[in-house]
Amino acid sequence: MSNYGYTKKVDTTFKDAIEKTTLSLQKEGFWVLTTIDVTKTMEVKLWKNMEQYTILWACNPTLAFEAIENEIEVWLLLPCNVIIYKNNWKVFVSTIIPSIAMSLAKNKLLENIASKAEMKLKNAIDNI
Repeated sequence: MSNYGYTKKVDTTFKDAIEKTTLSLQKEGFWVLTTIDVTKTMEVKLWKNMEQYTILWACNPTLAFEAIENEIEVWLLLPCNVIIYKNNWKVFVSTIIPSIAMSLAKNKLLENIASKAEMKLKNAIDNI
């Protein structure tokens, strides 16, 4: 586990974790824009095998728009990735801690937006 991520072990299958995470994110106002199967990508591109690993590129349009209105290049820092992965047959869901990502901008308004996003992302993960 990292000091920049919020992670929870979930007692479900990998496939169910993706579905439940997607639904939980939706309840908090996030849309999953893209799903990336990292395992398959590594297999196809590098011929490497790894445990299941998927990235959900999620976005809360309301918070994202509020941030972009304040700072046009903020999308470089927006905490959009939620990962679901298997490690030693256990399934985990993790997201970045937005306040850490946004601290790079040194912008008080963005810090406030990050706090809102952080609360919503943690709620989404806690409610899986």
